[in-house]
Amino acid sequence: MADVPRILLVDDHEATLLALEGALAPLGHPVERATGGAHALKSALRGGVGLVVMDVRMPALSGLEVARYLRRLDQTFEIPILLITGMPLDDELAVEALEIGVADVITKPVDLNALRIKVSYLMRRQEDYLD
Repeated sequence: MADVPRILLVDDHEATLLALEGALAPLGHPVERATGGAHALKSALRGGVGLVVMDVRMPALSGLEVARYLRRLDQTFEIPILLITGMPLDDELAVEALEIGVADVITKPVDLNALRIKVSYLMRRQEDYLD
């Protein structure tokens, strides 16, 4: 049996990571936290990531830049990505995210019930894909 895929949470604010982890922990999937884009890339490249939930605006590497990089590599191409933004969702961000291939863009404040539903759905798809 393969390892259970984990959820990678990426944000430069520790409080946000803790809140997201608390909201998603009841789903029963292992959760890993990354405090920035470079940390997220290293985690994803180690393997075993089933889903990335990531802030758009971070210093050094933005969530969009990390998503672009993940889409370029065979080993991370299929990992679904949920982006979270504190800015209003405008057409430019929506189009760019879709062109990159992210699963969805969620605006803050995050509706935790909707987030759990999306994460559950995407993780089920990943587990089916990996079987």
